[in-house]
Amino acid sequence: MSAAAIARGSSGLAYPERFYAAAAYAGFGGGGSPKSAAEGVASKFSNDTALLLYALYQQATVGPCNIPKPRGWSPIEQGKWTSWNGLGNMASTEAMRLFVKILEEEDPGWYSRASNHIAEPVVHLEMNHNPEVVAVSENGNILPETKSVPIENGNLSETQDKDVVSEGLGVVNVYDQWVSPPVSGTRPKARYEHGAAVIDDKMYIFGGNHNGRYLNDLQVLNMRSWTWSKVEVRGVNDGTTTPCAGHTLIPWDGNKLLSVAGHTKDPSETLQVKVFDLQTCTWSTLKTYGQPPVSRGGQSVTLVGTTLVIFGGQDAKRSLLNDLHILDLETMTWDEMDTVGVRPSPRSDHAAAVHADRYLLIFGGGSHATCFNDLHVLDLQTMEWSRPIQQGEIPSPRAGHCGVTVGENWFIVGGGNNKSGVSETVVLNMSTLVWSVVTTVQGRVPLASEGSSLVLSSYNGEDILVAFGGYNGRYNNEVNVLKPSHKSTLQSKMMETPVPDSVSAVQNVTNPTRDVESEFETGQEGRIREIVMDNIDSEPKITKVEETNEHRVTILKTEKEELESSLTKEKMQTYQLRQELTEAETRNSDLYKELQSVRGQLAAEQSRCFKLEVDVAELRQKLQTMETLQKELDILQRQKAASEQAALNAKQRQSSGGVWGWLAGTPPTERVDDSS
Repeated sequence: MSAAAIARGSSGLAYPERFYAAAAYAGFGGGGSPKSAAEGVASKFSNDTALLLYALYQQATVGPCNIPKPRGWSPIEQGKWTSWNGLGNMASTEAMRLFVKILEEEDPGWYSRASNHIAEPVVHLEMNHNPEVVAVSENGNILPETKSVPIENGNLSETQDKDVVSEGLGVVNVYDQWVSPPVSGTRPKARYEHGAAVIDDKMYIFGGNHNGRYLNDLQVLNMRSWTWSKVEVRGVNDGTTTPCAGHTLIPWDGNKLLSVAGHTKDPSETLQVKVFDLQTCTWSTLKTYGQPPVSRGGQSVTLVGTTLVIFGGQDAKRSLLNDLHILDLETMTWDEMDTVGVRPSPRSDHAAAVHADRYLLIFGGGSHATCFNDLHVLDLQTMEWSRPIQQGEIPSPRAGHCGVTVGENWFIVGGGNNKSGVSETVVLNMSTLVWSVVTTVQGRVPLASEGSSLVLSSYNGEDILVAFGGYNGRYNNEVNVLKPSHKSTLQSKMMETPVPDSVSAVQNVTNPTRDVESEFETGQEGRIREIVMDNIDSEPKITKVEETNEHRVTILKTEKEELESSLTKEKMQTYQLRQELTEAETRNSDLYKELQSVRGQLAAEQSRCFKLEVDVAELRQKLQTMETLQKELDILQRQKAASEQAALNAKQRQSSGGVWGWLAGTPPTERVDDSS
């Protein structure tokens, strides 16, 4: 097999060739019309995935969407335009990378099936990333010497850091610098989006993504001998070792590993938790109760006491999530938590940490086309979200980064920002929310990758950070170690700030005078050190030295007076601010009393209005009754009038009948009897 074929098998085609191969495999770039290509893609993938692949292909080959929104077209054309237009000004290279990434997640074996039809590229083989190990004799013993080998633009730099001194097997004496220890044994396959955890000075690596294929191997790095080995798993036919990526590996119960969630080729409906027993070397599925979350990958899983806190991620339909679930490892019960406040926007590939066993911190992450650098805090006692103000050198937006906590410091490594890998290693003091840059790597090195892992371990009684794997255009399987300083300038600057009772209180912590005296003492100590050094290097002339000392003491006194004056001014300003605060509180109290009085008056008015409404209702009812009585009175009056009229008519008839009767000769008495 040729060297180019070996390189292709390990890392695949480079960009943009890899993108065009993926596009051709998916159905684009075959010479047909974009419409027929989109229809071919739709037949292979779900509608949402097909639309996203179409948009990314157009973005990569044509550029941003500049055509007007279609009118009167079919819903499919409307969806294609909306998907493409939603990518905005995304760079062509990033669109290529996302296209390949989505294809790998949807069809992990695409490359192996398409490689038979792909021309073998010309590959410039890079040298091994391992540090060169040179035998150094020290007191008759041969010890390996570690060289720090930074990589710039894909080429090895053969410079050696003079401050790097080997100690035992690969851990150096310098602080806050990344180095590569001389590991031995068979290295794991290069990968990203894997899980990593430490138990008994051993780093376990499980699963991940390599060339679009999900993995299910379990590897272990002994960090005492820095030796790789593969864990032989027993009982692999029970379905519990499904290949996955984007999951989280958690150490649990001293000798167990929990693999939580993750993307798989055939995802289940709900989130699965797998358990690996280090004693029996077997996998099993954790039996849980309650309603588990929907399956997902790219989520964060944080161990808080005996509880797992799961946030966000991306489900099997590529929908981004921002829900919060907990799994109690004592009762094995799931609960979906209801929170208050503004929760983070839906995202995946973010980082999470817990501070003081109470505050859950969420940093960064990404959507389908945007990366974030926002910081959110959840109080696990009140279940309230907040977004505190970040201070210091706020990191740039990123996703796919990894983090680990050392005391109250949260170290963040790697990630990507839709353009390139992030080269800075940053740290957040979780009590003060102050960001600082620990170190910066140069070039396209494994540390500037997405989907790498970061764990905390110890060596010779000191904390060390161990990073592994990642993807930055190629998959890697490098191990890098950083020893964080405990007395460095970085730490001392962070510790100068007072520690509030809670993270949310950091927004209100202001102390303008906290560093004045310490800065004076530091400056005075530094100047005394300079005086001593000057005395050592100069000629021993006592008179000149005394004059110089007196002059410098005078300068120091002057500076001290100026600092004291500044301190007095700051104290006066603080006193004035306190007075203003007291006055504001008094005004607030008076306004509150007025508000209470107005509320009382309003309540009385509301009560009176209610009574008036009752009276009005009663009057309306009486009015309706009066109208009814009036109608009845009118009827009676008309009846009475009719009766009177009838009586009057009858009387008139009687009077006229008597005359005619008299004329006829009928006696009056008889007429009366006849009428009766």
